[in-house]
Amino acid sequence: MNDYLNTGNESFQRALRARIYVDKTGMIEYTNSVLGTDDAFICVSRPRRFGKSMAANMLAAYYDRSCDSSTLFCGRKAEKLPDFKTHLNQYDVIFLNIQQILSAAGNADLVPQFIQSAVIHELHNAYPESVSADDSYLPSALASIYKKDTRLHKGFVFIVDEWDCMFREAKDHTNAQKHYLDFLKDLFKDRTYVALAYMTGILPIKKYGSHSALNIFSEFSMTDPSVFAEYTGFTEEEVISLCSTYEKDFDEVRQWYDGYRFAENLHIYNPKSVVDGMKSRKLKSFWTKTETYEALQLYIDLDMDGLKQALIGMLGGNSCAIDVRTFQNDMTSLKSRDDILTLLVHLGYLAYDEISESVSIPNEEIREEFMRAVRTGGRPELIRAIQLSDHLLQAAVQMNSSEVGRILEDVHRSIASPDFYNNEQALRSTIRFAFLSSMDEFVTIQELPSGNGYADIVFLPFKHSDKPILVVELKWDKSTADAIEQIKRRQYPEILQAHGSDILLIGINYSKRSKKHTCIIERHTKSAE
Repeated sequence: MNDYLNTGNESFQRALRARIYVDKTGMIEYTNSVLGTDDAFICVSRPRRFGKSMAANMLAAYYDRSCDSSTLFCGRKAEKLPDFKTHLNQYDVIFLNIQQILSAAGNADLVPQFIQSAVIHELHNAYPESVSADDSYLPSALASIYKKDTRLHKGFVFIVDEWDCMFREAKDHTNAQKHYLDFLKDLFKDRTYVALAYMTGILPIKKYGSHSALNIFSEFSMTDPSVFAEYTGFTEEEVISLCSTYEKDFDEVRQWYDGYRFAENLHIYNPKSVVDGMKSRKLKSFWTKTETYEALQLYIDLDMDGLKQALIGMLGGNSCAIDVRTFQNDMTSLKSRDDILTLLVHLGYLAYDEISESVSIPNEEIREEFMRAVRTGGRPELIRAIQLSDHLLQAAVQMNSSEVGRILEDVHRSIASPDFYNNEQALRSTIRFAFLSSMDEFVTIQELPSGNGYADIVFLPFKHSDKPILVVELKWDKSTADAIEQIKRRQYPEILQAHGSDILLIGINYSKRSKKHTCIIERHTKSAE
């Protein structure tokens, strides 16, 4: 079997044999629609563990003319497409895994030369009448086959997996990166032998200034997935079905793995994490096993203006407005807070909202990774604040209101810049940051509706937890008594009674003049009614 030309369908077969497989063959509808057109150049970027290689292997199995994949697609969504049989196993497919090629080449500078030599060798074996063993220029060899060989009239399908690893694993080899981009541009631009070019990686195509280095490609990324949104990960409907099959609590699965939301309120889940969660006895984070975990710790420790406060706000459950347009689509040209946050979007550690142009921490899995990275990182003020959060939850559950107030003061001093407390929204964000440890056992609900208003923050314990419900009301330059009275007046305990018998009412007030937090805690139970 060849390594690059028509490599067969075995990799897709392995995916189908897995314990859990979710059908994403519907994306073939789009790739078929652009075959042989100016739109046939596609670059799909998404984080590690989001099924990039599986999709690449699926496309290879569908188009590769050296095998028969009809049984693999039997009963799949793609089989229902009107042109399914028209393109099934009809093309020569050149599959390039750049990560493997970089390793085989041994040097980033040698990658283009390695690709040309290896692919030409296999083309010569397949088409000796069109390609000489002495040929060294790949575009000419491909053009010769396309023009001369009567067996081939449709052009080549190119699949380039891990296309961006040159910018992740050879970060400082800028000359090699430019040479590599020039090679790809020469391979694809204005080449009639290209029926389809599908590239996939973590990063979008490298930019120089405001221009893409490969502007012939349509890009579909975590900031703008467009028609590939539903294929970026598992949809909510797919996850609900898996929860039913594997008897998992969907609400907890959603708390752990939801959070990537695209246009039309489409909820997308990390596929590998959901699969691991279905197989595991307990839901947890699986991201520390990925190569991008070290990047998270490295980048959040960078001393960029505004980065610390952005982290505090997002760890506290808020979103942060950013401009993703300045990002140069690499891991070294980071000149601002927005560049770092945009990189974390592409790595999967932040979710981007196209409408509000803001980012947030998507779910419990990622929040836990942020917490782990902060705890072992180089920001002592954030490390101390997280340690204080551990004590805060214990004090709240024990109804130690004076200790809660004291810890809030310490958290304030640990994380706040002098002008950070300038409005009630900043207070809400900081209080939520102070209660970070609660997220291990609680679902956090902001602004719970009661019919008479909204509770500021409610911490609803997971089903397996023995913790009480926490209803937190915040006041600014008023009193803790006002906060407790508002909780009772708006009947929040009655609304929450069905979720648990024990409810703690927590009133917190911040005095702008004294810069002090005060707290009062009351218990509300069914027996007290």
